[in-house]
Amino acid sequence: MGPICLQETSSKSMPIFPESFPQLPLPLSSVHCLRLGDVSVVSALGLSPTHRSDVTTILHGLSGILSNFNPTVKTLLPEKGTLLQEAENLALSLNNNEWKLLFLFVPADEHCLCQATSAVDTAVSRVEEALDKLHEKLHRTLVHVVVWSGQMEDEIDSDEGAHEFQHEEDINGRSQKITRFERATHMALLQESLGNLLQRRGWWSVREDFTVVLQSSPTYIDSSSNSKNESHMTDSHLSDTLFELWTKLLQPMKARSELKGRGISCLSQDSPYLLTQGNFSSQGFKPRSHKSLHIPYFQPKPMLGTNLSCAYKSPSPIVPTSVHTLRPGDIKVVGALGDSITAGNGVGAAQINLLGVMTEYRGLSWSIGGDGTLSAVTTLPNILRQFNPSLIGVSTGVGKATSKKAFLNQAVAGAESKDLVSQARALIARMKGDSRINFQNDWKVITVIIGGNDLCTYCSNTTFYSATNFANRIRDALDILQQEVPRALVNLVEIFYVNEVRKLHQDPSLGCPTWLVKQICPCVVKPAEGSAELQALASANRAYQSSLRNLVNSGRYNTCSDFTVVLQPFLRNIVFPVLSNGKPDRSFFAADCFHFSQKSHTQLARALWNNMLEPVSSKATSLNFTAGVTAKCPSSSANSSMANLTTMSTNLTTPTTASPVTLPPNWGSDFSCTNTSPSDEVPTSVHRLRPGDIKVVASLGDSITAGFGAKAKHILQLTNEERGVSWSIGGDETLETVTTLPNILKKFNPNVFGFSEGRSKRPNGLNMAVSGAKASHIPGQVRDLTDILKNSTSVDFMQDWKLVTLFIGGNDLCSYCSDRDSLSPKNYIGHIREALDIIYNEVPRVLVNFVEILQIEDLRKVKSNTVGCTLQMFLCPCFLTPEENSYDLYEMKRVNRQMQAEMERLVYSGRYDNREDFAVVVQPFFQNSIVPMGEEKKPDLTYFSVDCFHFSERGHSEMAIALWNNMLEPVGSKKVYNNFTHDRSKIRCPTQAHPFIFTLLNSMDPQPTSVVLTTSKPDGSLTPNGVWGSVPSWGAAVLAVCSLLIGISVTALVIHFTERKKRLRNLKVESLKMKQSKL
Repeated sequence: MGPICLQETSSKSMPIFPESFPQLPLPLSSVHCLRLGDVSVVSALGLSPTHRSDVTTILHGLSGILSNFNPTVKTLLPEKGTLLQEAENLALSLNNNEWKLLFLFVPADEHCLCQATSAVDTAVSRVEEALDKLHEKLHRTLVHVVVWSGQMEDEIDSDEGAHEFQHEEDINGRSQKITRFERATHMALLQESLGNLLQRRGWWSVREDFTVVLQSSPTYIDSSSNSKNESHMTDSHLSDTLFELWTKLLQPMKARSELKGRGISCLSQDSPYLLTQGNFSSQGFKPRSHKSLHIPYFQPKPMLGTNLSCAYKSPSPIVPTSVHTLRPGDIKVVGALGDSITAGNGVGAAQINLLGVMTEYRGLSWSIGGDGTLSAVTTLPNILRQFNPSLIGVSTGVGKATSKKAFLNQAVAGAESKDLVSQARALIARMKGDSRINFQNDWKVITVIIGGNDLCTYCSNTTFYSATNFANRIRDALDILQQEVPRALVNLVEIFYVNEVRKLHQDPSLGCPTWLVKQICPCVVKPAEGSAELQALASANRAYQSSLRNLVNSGRYNTCSDFTVVLQPFLRNIVFPVLSNGKPDRSFFAADCFHFSQKSHTQLARALWNNMLEPVSSKATSLNFTAGVTAKCPSSSANSSMANLTTMSTNLTTPTTASPVTLPPNWGSDFSCTNTSPSDEVPTSVHRLRPGDIKVVASLGDSITAGFGAKAKHILQLTNEERGVSWSIGGDETLETVTTLPNILKKFNPNVFGFSEGRSKRPNGLNMAVSGAKASHIPGQVRDLTDILKNSTSVDFMQDWKLVTLFIGGNDLCSYCSDRDSLSPKNYIGHIREALDIIYNEVPRVLVNFVEILQIEDLRKVKSNTVGCTLQMFLCPCFLTPEENSYDLYEMKRVNRQMQAEMERLVYSGRYDNREDFAVVVQPFFQNSIVPMGEEKKPDLTYFSVDCFHFSERGHSEMAIALWNNMLEPVGSKKVYNNFTHDRSKIRCPTQAHPFIFTLLNSMDPQPTSVVLTTSKPDGSLTPNGVWGSVPSWGAAVLAVCSLLIGISVTALVIHFTERKKRLRNLKVESLKMKQSKL
């Protein structure tokens, strides 16, 4: 009867109660017959200084297990030295009459990856030297060589500051960072090289009592859930590593049994010995090496070329000036940004060549490769060469992004979305620096795909890798391309559903190196099936996809005629390739069962090309790898013009005419929020304010907030102030028919007070806005508001929570050129400061929405041949009369940006941070203003009143939605552009995790403090009468005692939050300084 293995009772104790095996006739002198009970000494050499303590603990754990088989087993470790010195010391200290189990650790972390091959050669040479010494001096010894790594998380540090190794620089001096992928493939190279060494030396098995074994895969510390401040692994991680080492000591079994939970693998009568190369083969097991990996199914040679015979290949008769009339033959330059998919890792390597995955086959890359011809190699450039044989920018051969052959393929293996900006700058530098490219006039297609590595590391920091941050980083890169690259079409390819890769690592018969992929992509491969972690990853994956759709659909990149970004969604839903027996088809993947093979790159190139030829509303959103893709040809109309490649793309085989646009009966919105209740108790902190807690709404501003001309059908109605539909304060009807901020708030508190109704001048509710007002008028509006609040019988001045929205500055800008001194940004922000100071000093329990002034320049695009639109020039002469590219226009744009920057500087200066019941929050949805476009990419005038300047009711509804959604976004992650597209379901909802309106403080802390900080200024305290007064002498004594007691308990908290505010404030100021430097 074999040994009985019991489930461990703690992370440090895993008892096993063995029973003796039947005696076998094999001699005890043979290392290939070594049983667990024969081992008397456990020892090790090559311990990394960083993890020496942890490894020592693990070795003692192994001895603890072995002590159940041999109670006298002991652990001996040599003093730290070189590998050869440690081998010599062990040889002197160990008894040759005892059987010894030695671990020779080869740490991968200590190698310089800037010269990976030479580093591995050096390491292998040292191992050989040490093994020779051990073999010479020791008898009765089994040596297990272990490739070891303990720093897999540092290479993908979400704080972007740890363990950077600069190993190569491109023409711009851009340093490369060692990535998780490079570290893992380096370990694979080390593993392979050591395997070759042992095979070449016959595993040092010339004697029966000595042999060497290379453990089947590297061992590494799983630090994914460790705190960065911990110097050692937790007990849980130590026991995981111990279990891994233990399992690799034993012979593989066809049906090794384990107990439920974290079981210990058991030996059997069929395989009772510790693993050696000799007994491994004698038991009928065939060792698997990377060079002889068994592929368990027939793989026909795939067709990698494409036959494309298109009738219409000619370019446009005249080089187009609009990206929306671009033909394939007009494209002169191709470029690409991304990660290892675009870098081409492993594309051209044999499927049994794991180390080949380290090679970047850029010439075969689906979106940018230029090796061979289309008949043999299918890539997007090879397809485009059918239309323009002189295409440039393609990558060829193999090499890094910094190599000359990479050319405009600036994708970097292991890159995340945060690296996209540096890639964009490198791409631009290469285009500008190449004499073959006419940077200003050549049409360019740039393909971008990123996100796989973000998802692979998502579980390590879900905030850093959130969908919002993912989209913002891509937005930053696209913004650079839009600002600096003329005549460009950007293919933004949606990231695929990465969880599908798990299928390759759930079937051991496929022979996939799962150990490697666990290091490259731990958050995808490691979670258990059906686990919460896996479900969270799937949700994040879909959120990544939708965030890209929202970014492109915002219209942010449709403001220039020679630039656009097109979402290519063919990877949104992939049909995983399977064989007829239902097993995953490995032929579509490289040797690591993670990257794509050339077979897949062929399908990706065809699918991308087809997506480019499909209209936005009819693009393919799935890819069936098994069924394959057939490349299409552009269609043609009778006049031989081809379907263009952009968001305006249509099939010109049948000419179409624009159908009349039917507007909806109203501009209301649907409401789907379920968590609408107020706080259980009225909050005392603005940082815990829920929408349902708001009792009073008010607004300050100019004609926009007054609703000037919002319902005007002709010029005579323009001066009507439709305050009932005003975006921030109107309360006409209900949300279902009129979208305003108060109508949204009514869903949370039907008794909200202060909204304006109908058509009228002031007074109308608490809408204090005055048409024509400038910033200098805002302090007066605030005083009027304060008086009304104090005297209103409908307002509990001290207890009611108030929401005040401030939007001002348009008239200051429109008149700036006529009075630069009084309307300067400095005076502008001075008036705002005065107004906010009044509220801060006199009004309790208030949250101020300070809406960032819009970029008025875009209103130059809003034109119409109507009498009303001629009024534009009189309403805003300083922005609308200057010539294009003139100094006057440049000056106005500079002042516009400076006003925006001054707003943020004031709000986040800390001036308004010392009251717990007061906050000012910048709502920046107008920071990068985008004019909504309609048919033929012309401004949609339905968003504007008859003067083409003020907003219509439709425009007001979109502003209300944008403001509300900004309120539910944390500071630092708020949307900074307006997405004006009619959709009744755009209103966001507070979440269960964060039901509060976001402020600066609660944006940092998921659970804002309820501690009430000091609410008074040095000159007094807010009294029930709303004035700053003094305290009676007897009260002072009581307060002194109370203050002492309370102060002791809350001082630490106050200091904590004060310091946190200072840190964030400093970061914000630095950001503003950077913005200001660009002005």
